[in-house]
Parts: sequence; structure tokens; C-alpha cells
Amino acid sequence: MEATPLGWPRLDRWCVWVQPLGEEGPGSRFEQRWQQGVNAALTSWASELTLVRVSDPSRAQILIQRRRPPLLDAQGRRRASHGRALLELLEVQRQGTWRLEPRVEVLLSPDQRLDALQATALHELGHAIGLWGHSDEPTDAMAAVPGAKPVLSLSARDRATVRWLYRQPSRFGLPP
Repeated sequence: MEATPLGWPRLDRWCVWVQPLGEEGPGSRFEQRWQQGVNAALTSWASELTLVRVSDPSRAQILIQRRRPPLLDAQGRRRASHGRALLELLEVQRQGTWRLEPRVEVLLSPDQRLDALQATALHELGHAIGLWGHSDEPTDAMAAVPGAKPVLSLSARDRATVRWLYRQPSRFGLPP
């Protein structure tokens, strides 16, 4: 894991916007499955830190979208992926006060089985809340390479890492 020049990109309280379901119709069951996987992943992380769902994306620091990630990464290399977390560092005004915030766009492909989608969401949300590194243990949600069986819950190592991270100093959430 690596800190930014401003410290670890984390907040004590995250506002999360999840792309709402679209119109009713033949594809709605896939959207509902996507939402179910995302909700399960959010519930897992909410056991470790404060996540608040918001209906207005402009109020969110984490925006979760039902969209396939691009095939090229930031360096122009091809990579196959069903999920991606994209970090942006911003100065924002909230309640009349300017402050530094991480803003993370999480892209989750809708064309996965429910368990694979939930595992992808769990992993990408880990990045969104500040875990920008990977584990070498395939049983961790933050594993660099998923194991044969999707990880659907946080491991003791995932929990210990997020607890360690949230004890580290950070300027995020504070005035610039």
C-alpha cells in the first residue's frame, strides 16, 4: 500500500452512491442481481467503517456504477477486469467548509455471476475505502489474484489491514 503526499486516501465517514436500477423489463433481473451483489459487499465493509448511502451523486465520495471497466489501464496496457476503482483527489466545499477528499469511481461489470460480482464488488470497495494494495493470500478479499472460489466475506487479514489503515494519519477530510 502507498500513501499520497497528503497521507492515506481515507475518510472516517464515506458517502456512497450506487447507480439506481433502470427501467422494468427483460433486463431488470440482471440489474437486480448486480444491486444484490453490491449491497452484500457494502454490508461487509460497513461492519468495519461508516458507509452512508446517498441518493445524490454529488454528495458521494464513492460512486458505484454498473459499467464494464475500460480494457486499457491508465498506462495504456491491456487488462482484463470485471471491476476497477479510479481514485481522484479533490478539494470540495461541504457545509460551507473547504476540505480535501478522495473521490473514487467504482466500475463493476454487470455481466458476472452473483458470487463473482459480489467478490469483485468486495475487492473494489476495499480499494475505494483506501486499501490500494493487494494481498498475496487468495482467501483475502484484497487478493491480487482471485482464487478458484470467489471470496464473499472479509478475512481476518482484510479486517486487520483496514483497522491498521484507519489508525494512520491523513489530511483527508480536513481543510487544505
